[in-house]
Amino acid sequence: MADPPPAFATRASLAADLSALGLSAGDLVMVHAAMRRVGPLLNGPDALIGALLDVVGPAGTVMAYADWDSRQDELTDETDRVRPEWREHVPPFDSLRSRATRLNGILPEFLRTTPGARRSGNPGASVAALGRLADWITADHPLDYGYGEGSPLARLVEARGRVLMVGAPWDTMTLLHHAEHLARLPNKRVFRVEVPFADEDGTRWRWIEEFDTAAPVVDGLPEDAIGRIVGAMVAAGAGRRGLVGAAPSLLVEAEPAVRFAVDWLERWASARESN
Repeated sequence: MADPPPAFATRASLAADLSALGLSAGDLVMVHAAMRRVGPLLNGPDALIGALLDVVGPAGTVMAYADWDSRQDELTDETDRVRPEWREHVPPFDSLRSRATRLNGILPEFLRTTPGARRSGNPGASVAALGRLADWITADHPLDYGYGEGSPLARLVEARGRVLMVGAPWDTMTLLHHAEHLARLPNKRVFRVEVPFADEDGTRWRWIEEFDTAAPVVDGLPEDAIGRIVGAMVAAGAGRRGLVGAAPSLLVEAEPAVRFAVDWLERWASARESN
């Protein structure tokens, strides 16, 4: 007897899963995905991107956190400048060509390179977007404090968008860096990084300043604060949970999520101060 054919998730089956989870036509949705958890796919990550586009339709938009695949921060001196012997070798950031970071999985780079996609101009905070609002989401991304006002994350909230975690750990919900920016917390850590940009004359170097969200943004904040916040939000009844392929997934509303996170952070700071 022949072995049964392998069980693949397909663009159509993933679209059915996304619809069952609550994603709808016209939605603006920011996606984080651990593709291995989705299971075997016909056409790989493009199947999930296609399914997302099928569900949100021509009036919808799909976006993902791209960042960029650069390591120049490992080549700096004690003043945080890239060392002279390395400066001519570091590839400059080009929003049209620079790869999305591999640390966030493969979906952002697949989305970035899908025909019609746009990518915002802040290297470390960049997002890729595809759909009706892609130009608006990615336009005029501030180079300083790129998770704050005027950022793609702020526009996601403004447009009443949603966040979809497809098998991705909850502590990778990038939207909550926007909450860290907005929250009134004492002594937020700030970092400055020197970034090369590609322009018509070659390479232009610029300092970028940002709240440091690579670790807790203030001393004493739990290392897993974002995961705790999302867990508390879900425990309070927010979001919808289900399977997309084989991946446990979560769909939440962006604006209430940021509100919840800002309140959580500020209550944590107040409790810490009173102690």
